[in-house]
Amino acid sequence: MAAEPPSSLSYRTMGSTCLRPLSELLGIPLDQVNFVACQLFALFAAFWFRIYLSPSKTSPDVRHAFATIFGIYFVIFCFGWYSVHLFVLVLMCYGILVTASVSNIHRYSLFVAMGYLTICHISRIYIFRYGILTTDFSGPLMIVTQKITVLAFQIHDGLGRRAEDLSAEQHRLAVKVKPSFLEYLSYLLNFMSVIAGPCNNFKDYVAFIEGRHIHMKLLEVNWKQKGFHSLPEPSPTRAVIQKLCMTLVSLLLFLTLTKTFPITCLADDWFVHKANFPTRLCYLYIVMQASKPKYYFAWTLADAVNNAAGFGFSGVDKNGNFCWDLLSNLNIWKIETATSFKMYLENWNIQTVTWLKRVCYERVPWYPTMLTFILSALWHGVYPGYYFTFLTGTLVTIAARTMRKNYRHYFLSSKALKLVYDVITWAVTQLAVCYTVAPFVMLAVEPTVSLYKSMYFYLHIISLLIILFLPIKPQAHIQRQPQTLNSVNKKKTD
Repeated sequence: MAAEPPSSLSYRTMGSTCLRPLSELLGIPLDQVNFVACQLFALFAAFWFRIYLSPSKTSPDVRHAFATIFGIYFVIFCFGWYSVHLFVLVLMCYGILVTASVSNIHRYSLFVAMGYLTICHISRIYIFRYGILTTDFSGPLMIVTQKITVLAFQIHDGLGRRAEDLSAEQHRLAVKVKPSFLEYLSYLLNFMSVIAGPCNNFKDYVAFIEGRHIHMKLLEVNWKQKGFHSLPEPSPTRAVIQKLCMTLVSLLLFLTLTKTFPITCLADDWFVHKANFPTRLCYLYIVMQASKPKYYFAWTLADAVNNAAGFGFSGVDKNGNFCWDLLSNLNIWKIETATSFKMYLENWNIQTVTWLKRVCYERVPWYPTMLTFILSALWHGVYPGYYFTFLTGTLVTIAARTMRKNYRHYFLSSKALKLVYDVITWAVTQLAVCYTVAPFVMLAVEPTVSLYKSMYFYLHIISLLIILFLPIKPQAHIQRQPQTLNSVNKKKTD
């Protein structure tokens, strides 16, 4: 049986009492209601923060302090006594930041943060409870782990490495002065991203707090050529409204489509034993589509909260429109129209993919793909379904790449053939993603094995046959490591 917290801490969250009637009325778990309420409070706080605590009116220290206090309050409101884990990890890693040498700060921070996160994953699932949880304290812990590690690597880049050994991006993001305790707390625990993220860069965050964030991006454009005599002042209002509309649509889909086709449908006796194979394919697609709105809702709302505070401006597009997608975690249109596994993954959980690239893939000297996979798996958690998804995804990715290199060029001779190719690859990609990602949502071993048996392991078999019998054409050589200033200088001297 699951262990209970001490009686003095027997409540799950501070919002349990006042929000329980609403939870029962809507038929939504209390944890999810707390999460939504907390993010809506954060949205209003973000507008207030931008208007009344703007950089022109308030010092950076005051903005840091308010962002931190609000964040701590929201975490306690949403997660109750479990928020202690978050504060313990933050304090431990600040101790590393202060005491460790810059040559090892990134290693110690990664080890401690990932170790503590993994221990929490194991204890939450196997010691206290095992099941399909909705909102739990590991979510903020995962976001904070990303921020702690990426900041540690950027401090190492700024203080422990030579500038000529850094890539252009590493040089741009390198932190040359260790943050104060207030800056550290604000970056990790600010109310805009502590609940649902996304991860962001320390220098971008500090520039936002100090009022330099938007101007830094605007200076990249020659405004005099566009008829401006001074820098414009882009407002996030339009972007926030658009994202809130998408959030509302996602919520409606969650309350209707997701409730009608829950993931548990894939374990029903009708689906496993009675439905024919084409019906199972279609039903799997519908159920997996129905599982997406909660992610669309949470990530888009989190993006809107940051934008409402004035954070997330990314510059100006080719049409001269202001863009507020610096912190966007997904591109829904590109996800739903993806014609390859690569295109799908590049537009899903974007900031986590970026984090994995910056702390692992670009830095390890050998086996970057495998080590990045291991880090991603550990970060996500210890549910068996995650590992089914990652292993199946690796197999499918290799097979898809092989098919593309062997047959895509036959469809490029005309627009009609290219359209046929795009339609086919879209359908195959969507079905393959549903098959691959289902264990990630089902979590446990038994329903995953039951699902794959009912589908005759068809995608595993097809992928293996493709890899075994089609020639794997070598890829054109692409330098994996980002080009450094040092490598550029060497080429010039050669």
